[in-house]
Amino acid sequence: MRCAADSVAGMTSVQLRRYEIKPGEMDAFLTAVRAAFPVREQYGFTVAFALVDEGRNEFTWAVTHDGDFTAAEAAYYESPERAALPANPADHIAVMHLAMVKAEKI
Repeated sequence: MRCAADSVAGMTSVQLRRYEIKPGEMDAFLTAVRAAFPVREQYGFTVAFALVDEGRNEFTWAVTHDGDFTAAEAAYYESPERAALPANPADHIAVMHLAMVKAEKI
């Protein structure tokens, strides 16, 4: 049986992100983030999963990268493609929790 850890075990870097979304802004956030994810993928990132907790108004996701995560993230945030997005997902985030994590097979 495969577990989620198997699918990301070969990845160099995994970042877990949990966002507390501003009240009433989840739909606008989801629209913005759906546009941003394909741009992020152009810079070598893969979205491992994304979850919405409607009761807590939170969005949790994991993003992976096989190379230098920090350099790729800087390039993504400075990119003309990201600047051209119609909306910035961060505008809808009240609190952002970020952590570099390791996948562990249990």
